[in-house]
Amino acid sequence: MTTPGPKLPGPKLPGPKLPGPDHPIAVTRNPRRVRVRFQNHVIADSDATLVLREADYAPAIYFPREDVETSFLTQTARRSTCPYKGEASYYSLMMDGDLIENAAWSYEAPHSATSEISEMLAFYPDKVEVYELDETERPDPRRGEFI
Repeated sequence: MTTPGPKLPGPKLPGPKLPGPDHPIAVTRNPRRVRVRFQNHVIADSDATLVLREADYAPAIYFPREDVETSFLTQTARRSTCPYKGEASYYSLMMDGDLIENAAWSYEAPHSATSEISEMLAFYPDKVEVYELDETERPDPRRGEFI
């Protein structure tokens, strides 16, 4: 009978990457009020959004969860990992019998370089309407906009 030898370390998994000149990431507060609308229903309305600008990607707008009507969202099994931000969770949107799969995402526990977006929600602008409001624009209940 042979005795097992010392356990050899497995391959080292890469840790989080830090933003830098080759892959810049900036998270800034958006000074404008932003909404998300789907089928004429406002599902998010916030004056506390953050804008994440990453390398050559389009900016992503992150909403505090308290400013999102989360009753229309269901977390899916989909996950993805960004070496700069961490693991993303995805949410489908169900409204008026229509299901839009993976319409939003969130980094529940992002890497330290992007910790500001922790537990916030971002939406795909090709699946829902994401827009900034004019300071003079007021909610229109006829369009399903309520505050």
